Amino acid sequence: QVQLAESGGGSVQAGGSLRLSCAASRRPYSREVIGWFRQAPGKEREFVALIRATGRSPLYADSVKGRFTISRDNPQNKVYLQMDALKVEDTAVYYCAVASEYTNSQTSYDYWGQGTQVTVAS
Repeated sequence: QVQLAESGGGSVQAGGSLRLSCAASRRPYSREVIGWFRQAPGKEREFVALIRATGRSPLYADSVKGRFTISRDNPQNKVYLQMDALKVEDTAVYYCAVASEYTNSQTSYDYWGQGTQVTVAS
């Protein structure tokens, strides 16, 4: 079991940056994967990025590749999502989640945070 808490969301102008944090109640096991997902109003929740607890093999959705960077700080039990060159279409509630396998399928993620709102204005 693990509890997750996201923070760092807010409102920003297009082209700006935000850094989201995901704090876990325990250190992720080496086999685990931490992912970021987002859900925009009226849309399905979608994959954004993931990283192994070891810090290896980051994976990004095509829509954020080159603009977002996922990283982890295991001593702090945190995973970050640095979001640069934000676009209006990045507006969504962002969630972090933990899975026990390397996958971008949200159905495989067992633990979820409550989400943090990101709003990008034009």
